[in-house]
Amino acid sequence: MRNMHCESRDFTLRHQLDALPATELISAQPVTSDRLAELAALARREIPGVRASEQELAEFLRHDPHSIFMLCRGRNMLGGIAFLYLNPAGLDALLLDDLNLINPARRYLARQHEDVAAIYVWALVAQGRGAIGLGNVAQLLRGPRFRAADYYAQPSSAEGRAFLEALGFAPVPSFQPDLWWYQRPWNRVPEVIAPSIQSSWNFAEGSLANVRR
Repeated sequence: MRNMHCESRDFTLRHQLDALPATELISAQPVTSDRLAELAALARREIPGVRASEQELAEFLRHDPHSIFMLCRGRNMLGGIAFLYLNPAGLDALLLDDLNLINPARRYLARQHEDVAAIYVWALVAQGRGAIGLGNVAQLLRGPRFRAADYYAQPSSAEGRAFLEALGFAPVPSFQPDLWWYQRPWNRVPEVIAPSIQSSWNFAEGSLANVRR
């Protein structure tokens, strides 16, 4: 369920992800067991290539009940978003293309009460006004457990890429194909010292590429 798809004419504001405002029009809360089948069916219908079953999603919920959110207006489900909360080993595996994004090994996932090293957007679907509920999800993921974790995602369409760009994501060099990265504002290096650190990063990146070959 690693694809991303979002259709919304209402979501046109180009804000950084962490600057999205919360809204009372759409609720965003962890999916409940009685609505898991509905969300799985919506994802299979709207996201190309997704084949996730209710049982597969339930397994991830058992590992972390706060990893899958539903976006609703009243009782009407307009979408949902699922995350992989990666530990440091999981982040390394993602960047090195050693992480199975369809069925990730549990050793790469942060436990329920562990701080998260990276947030991977596993799947996103939002219909109509459902996308504005992402501000509510972003607010929840500014909590202490997630605060240090940057976001990563792989879009499945041109619309998905445009959507990520609107939220402040950008392609990041990695062995994982078409990986996009959103750096949290408080993790960003001030411009005055960025050049020296960037030079070190380029050197390390080149060394890593040589080792892989």
